[in-house]
Amino acid sequence: MALQAGPRQHPVYDRTLLLHGPKRDEVLTLEEVQRYGSDSFSDPDYIRLYGMTPPQWHARGVRLLGRTAVECTRDSLANRIGNDIAGTVASIPAMTPFVVFDPFAGSCNTLYWILRNVPNSRGIAFEMDAQVYELSRKNVAVLDRTIELNHGDYASLLTRHDLTPDHAIIVFVAPPWGTALDEDEGLDLRRTEPPIAQIIARVAAAYPDRRLLFAIQVYEKLSADSLNELATNLDWSELRIYDLNIAGRNHGILLGTRGWTPGLGQ
Repeated sequence: MALQAGPRQHPVYDRTLLLHGPKRDEVLTLEEVQRYGSDSFSDPDYIRLYGMTPPQWHARGVRLLGRTAVECTRDSLANRIGNDIAGTVASIPAMTPFVVFDPFAGSCNTLYWILRNVPNSRGIAFEMDAQVYELSRKNVAVLDRTIELNHGDYASLLTRHDLTPDHAIIVFVAPPWGTALDEDEGLDLRRTEPPIAQIIARVAAAYPDRRLLFAIQVYEKLSADSLNELATNLDWSELRIYDLNIAGRNHGILLGTRGWTPGLGQ
């Protein structure tokens, strides 16, 4: 007599469970991280961070909340972003020191990969959520890159960092999308929380005489009006979409500068 399959031993570890369910504010075990990868992407090692698989980073003491596991930028995308940023700033004179600001730090994984790709760089990140901040502070302490993580709103803390005149600044801009993303209309860059143009204006006001590069995380479906409007706030811009997911659901970056033009280094 054949045995009948028993009931599923655990709930489906998907975006809903980790972002809106009981696991949202819980620190995930390694098994739960791998369940999320398996259940949602058929890959237990999907959440690769800081150049490591989940067993590797978990063994180093790295820990994530459920919502951070969903919202973090995994290695494959973060490395592509870092590589494109490095190529964009390559025309700036060699040995120029770079500061990379991340106003909405989360896991700091994209910041980590920018630092790996851009020579002579250090990171300064900001995180308002106390729980995310405390975990990420411990996580970045075991990494091989210099990241100063601050607890609080970037807008009030940004000007506390007095940089020498020779520094160039890279800003990774990835605020919460909230209701800005509509599957039919695409991502509206005017409706992120806060709006992208506001972030650009605040950084430019804080460092008016610096070469600034903004790397703005975007979605493949993008509001053309919001993109064109944002481009008027930049001296140069270029959109890049990465082919890591199925067509129509890929992420990318909008690269934009203030105070210089790539290729000229000025």
